[in-house]
Amino acid sequence: MEELAALAGGFAVAVTPYNIALMVLGIVLGVVIGVLPGLGGANGVAILLPLTFSMEPTSAIIMLTSIYWGALFGGAITAILFNIPGEPWSVATTFDGHPMAQRGKADEALVGAFTSSFVGAIFAVALITFLAPAVAKFALKFGPAEFFAVQFLTFASFIGMGRGSPAKTIASMCLGFALACVGLDGVTGSLRMTFGHEELLNGFKFLVAVIGLFGIGEILTSMEDGLKFSGADAKLKMDAVIRTWRQLPKMTGTFIRSCIVGCWMGITPGGATPASFMGYGLAKRFSKNGKNFGKGELEGVVAPETAAHAAGTAAMLPMLTLGIPGSPTAAVLLGGLLIWGLQPGPLLFVEQKDFVWGLIASMYMGNVVGLVIVLTCVPLFAAILRVPFSIIAPAIVVVCAIGAFTVNNAMFDVWMMLVFGVLGYLFTKLGYPLPPLVLALVLGDQAESSFRQAMLISQGDVTVFWSNWLCGAIMTLGVVMAFWPLVSGVIAKFRGPDRVAKAA
Repeated sequence: MEELAALAGGFAVAVTPYNIALMVLGIVLGVVIGVLPGLGGANGVAILLPLTFSMEPTSAIIMLTSIYWGALFGGAITAILFNIPGEPWSVATTFDGHPMAQRGKADEALVGAFTSSFVGAIFAVALITFLAPAVAKFALKFGPAEFFAVQFLTFASFIGMGRGSPAKTIASMCLGFALACVGLDGVTGSLRMTFGHEELLNGFKFLVAVIGLFGIGEILTSMEDGLKFSGADAKLKMDAVIRTWRQLPKMTGTFIRSCIVGCWMGITPGGATPASFMGYGLAKRFSKNGKNFGKGELEGVVAPETAAHAAGTAAMLPMLTLGIPGSPTAAVLLGGLLIWGLQPGPLLFVEQKDFVWGLIASMYMGNVVGLVIVLTCVPLFAAILRVPFSIIAPAIVVVCAIGAFTVNNAMFDVWMMLVFGVLGYLFTKLGYPLPPLVLALVLGDQAESSFRQAMLISQGDVTVFWSNWLCGAIMTLGVVMAFWPLVSGVIAKFRGPDRVAKAA
């Protein structure tokens, strides 16, 4: 009851015409930022941070977090319509979102993405409201060994839960690990696989790779089929929201699983990107329609979006309670708090009570306002597909090139985007999955650092990953997942003769 009373006081602080106007402005800017590949929520918040220095801290943080919510919503738009993830965590959304758009169901995919994003965010905000102190203490238990265990479980889940060839999944993941190793070694400082190119000192940028693999790769595949001079089926169906909402109650289990995974990855902090992949993998494994995933299944859009938004929102919890940012955007917001003279930590809830609860109240309001704005614009977003591909393809290439260039302001990244585009095209033609490669590319560096730090602490003793119940449980589950295709294959082989005998 004490939390509810404090939350009511927070709404009194947040619900003013001025703050609501800032909220709407922030969400609109965030949607634009989310749509443009290469910018991202963290970059958008960082760019606009100076504009808030003259504001009151509460109003400033409301605007900045609203930009973040808008970016979370906006990242799904280009992922669904053009197979170009606007944000790293939108990669998993492309797996079923874009096939739905190709089948004339872009409006349903967008409504499903926006609604599930809202559900994941609200679940995480409720967690922040009621469980902040307890969850913060739990997050302190995570060290290098625990972080590696979580990352290993993420990799193993793709092998154990995937319905494709495990060999191709592992091959794709190994290539991703190799690409993640390029650049400066974070532990020893030595150079790895740069081949004399100074541009590779910092390795391959994840956004450049994703833009190439999915954006350019999709365009190359479409060009092979022939440039269409007529638009796709994208009628302005005003009842899209109601039609889609009627299907969502059947996915309650997916919502719950993705919310839990997302909050876990946001608090620990694992991040929104691995959360979206894990949410998708779990949904694919447990869904009745798992075989149809990748062909345009609404549940395949709901799962990653719910998990990503839950993780992105839950990342605010360790930032507020411990001063430990759980995501790049939370790190930028942490810098803003310090600039405004606010010190994140347990005392923030005592010394700046109005600010903290005003922020939490704005999280509820910001997501509600954001949902209303994006749902209202669904027919407009979906109608973009009516533009002939022969016209829109060059525009997509230009946007992709701009997005790749703005990552480092270097032409080298544009050339690398084209190389990754050809690689994505070849992977599609040869039947190799792209998601494991992308996952290994984004998490490979972090996983390597966590593993080596754990080895240094334990002086090379591998049993450090089973040194406590938390790390041991996660690691054991990861080992089971990694070998599950082999185990299930052996079980099926032994069951085969029994079934034949019974049939006889």
